[in-house]
Amino acid sequence: MGNDNNSYQQAFILLGFSDHPRLEIILFAFVLVFYILTLVGNTAIILLSIMDARLHTPMYFFLGNLSFLDLCFTTSIVPQLLWNLWGPEKTISYHGCVAQLYIYMVLGSTECVLLAVMSYDRYVAVCQPLHYTVVMHPCLCLQLVTVSWFCGFLNSFIMCPQTMQLSRCGCNTVDHFLCEMPALIAMSCEDTMFVEAFAFALGVALLLVPLSLILISYGMIAATLLKIKSATGCKKAFNTCSSHLTVVSLFYGTIIYMYLQPANSYSQDQGKFLTLFYTIISPSINPLIYTLRNKDVKGVIKRLLRGEKGAWEA
Repeated sequence: MGNDNNSYQQAFILLGFSDHPRLEIILFAFVLVFYILTLVGNTAIILLSIMDARLHTPMYFFLGNLSFLDLCFTTSIVPQLLWNLWGPEKTISYHGCVAQLYIYMVLGSTECVLLAVMSYDRYVAVCQPLHYTVVMHPCLCLQLVTVSWFCGFLNSFIMCPQTMQLSRCGCNTVDHFLCEMPALIAMSCEDTMFVEAFAFALGVALLLVPLSLILISYGMIAATLLKIKSATGCKKAFNTCSSHLTVVSLFYGTIIYMYLQPANSYSQDQGKFLTLFYTIISPSINPLIYTLRNKDVKGVIKRLLRGEKGAWEA
C-alpha cells in the first residue's frame, strides 16, 4: 500500500479547468445542454425499444443497452463536473473518487465490448439475413450482453485497486475534472511501470480485440455488399450499418488515443477535452446518429407525435 497510508482517505482536489476561469462558465452551459440532450435522447430510445413491439428485435435490444450505458456513464461524471464548474469548490471525497473510478471503468469497458457485439449483430443481419432470427435468438442476445458487462466489471475490479493503491506521497491534486485512471497514475510518486504495463495489456484486450472483431465484421459486410446487384438492397444494407460504424469511430478513436499511451506522455489539457468529448458529447449525439438513418425509429416517433395508438401495439 506504500508509506503514505494516511493520505489514502484524503479528499481529492479536481483541478478540472480551474486554470481557465473564464472558460468554466461557458463549459458549465455547454455541459449542461449536452447532458440534457443525453438524458432526453437515450431515455427516449430505451422507452421506444421497450414499449413498441416493432422494435422488439436484437438490434434495438442492443441499442437500448447502449443507451442505458451512455446514461449511466454520463451521469457518473456530469453532476460532479457541473458542481465543480459552477463554484469554487473543487473537491471530491476519497470514497467518491473511488466510486467514480469504478463506475467509469465498468461502463466504459462494457461499452467497448458491447459495440463489438452490435457489429456481430449487423454482420448476421447483412450476411445471413435468412438465418438472422435463428442465429440472434433472445438467449444468445442476453448472453452476449452479459459477457459485455462481465468484461467491464472484471477490468474495473483488476485495475481500480492497483490504481488507488499507488503511493501519492501526500499529493491529493488530480489534474483532471474526474477521477480517471491515467490522471491518477500520473500523480503517483513511485514507479508505475508495472501498473502501466498491466493497464496497456488490458487496454489491448478490451480495446484492440473488440475493434479487430468490428473490423472483421465490417470487412465481411463490405464483401457481401459488393455482391449485391440491387442498388436499393445495397443502400438499405449500408444504412443498417452506417450509424453503428459512425458511433464506433467516434468512441474508439478517442479511447485508443488516450489509453494506449504511457502516462508520462499524457497531455492533461488535451486529455481533458478528449475525455469531455467521449463522456459527454458522444453519448448525446449517439441517439441522433441512430435515428437519422433509422426508418423504424422515425416511424415510431411520427406515429407517437400523431397520437396513434398503434405506435405501442404489435
